Amino acid sequence: MHKTGVVRDDRYLNHRTSPGHPENHRRLEAIYAVLESSDLSDRLENILPRAADKKEIELIHSPEYLKRIAQTAEREFSYLTPDTNTSSGSYLAALLAAGGLLEAIDKVNSGELNNAMALVRPPGHHAEKGRAMGFCLFNNVAIGAKFARRVLGLDRVLIVDWDVHHGNGTQHSFENDPSVLFFSVHQYPLYPGTGLFTEVGIGKGEGFTMNLPLPKGYGDGEYAAIFETLLKPAALEFNPDIILVSAGFDAHFSDPLGGMRLSSAGYAALTRSLMDIASACCSGKLVLTLEGGYHLGALEASIRSVLLELSESSQTDIRHMAGESDSKKLDYAVSRFTHVHRPFWKSL
Repeated sequence: MHKTGVVRDDRYLNHRTSPGHPENHRRLEAIYAVLESSDLSDRLENILPRAADKKEIELIHSPEYLKRIAQTAEREFSYLTPDTNTSSGSYLAALLAAGGLLEAIDKVNSGELNNAMALVRPPGHHAEKGRAMGFCLFNNVAIGAKFARRVLGLDRVLIVDWDVHHGNGTQHSFENDPSVLFFSVHQYPLYPGTGLFTEVGIGKGEGFTMNLPLPKGYGDGEYAAIFETLLKPAALEFNPDIILVSAGFDAHFSDPLGGMRLSSAGYAALTRSLMDIASACCSGKLVLTLEGGYHLGALEASIRSVLLELSESSQTDIRHMAGESDSKKLDYAVSRFTHVHRPFWKSL
């Protein structure tokens, strides 16, 4: 029987941000309400999160940085950067965000679950080794990839980042590591200003960082075609043991922080593409973790679509969607991407 796991916990709501901040507790309140809907509640298995321990956090972050974040629990409110702040509950929430994803990875890797989604906060993909930024404290997906390699003993991990913002922290964590393929499609120019086509990794990791910085206005068809024509061939050639996803929903056409045109149906299609890749490479082992997404209605609809896809309650025809892409927009992405990456990948 197909089993899809979901990490959820009300303690994630205890990470409180400043009034008016887009990354706030209402995001998860809205998502958790969706989980109670009749067409989802009996299709998902809850995963109880645990707090990541010191050694797990330090797979990515420095001991000094971990200590700095731990100290925020002693203060009612702290600013780490102008856009990244904490409350007294943020440190535990951040440990649980990383640990919840690790629990999901462990259960999917063992075969206890087919796939999973960690509906956690604070998000993570901007967090650097020793620096918080972009609403992020600990880099959950990077910690998850290191955990899969070092603790679970997997040889290769694919990280896909479809957040509208580039995952700078994730890229920097693995840019010299050929065991982790990092693929990011994001809007550019936009915060944090990284993720150019020519950023391909360094040293032994050259070719294992793949960036698609796109002008605003790309929608379902273009994203679907990019996943099918660029990501899929490279992913199949890389042959990962598990696929992790930084799943931000701020590329939705309603999101206030981005300028892309994805719909909830588009997110379902991207999920289906990754499920197809995972089925071909790694027995379907696919784990998503929540990053951005700041329009509550769009977030609710998109999460619902993704979970219906993950649980095999729907089966989106991504090839049909890809066939409806704007040829000029697609040509821009494909030509620049293949020009940079063809020397590294036979499939391109």
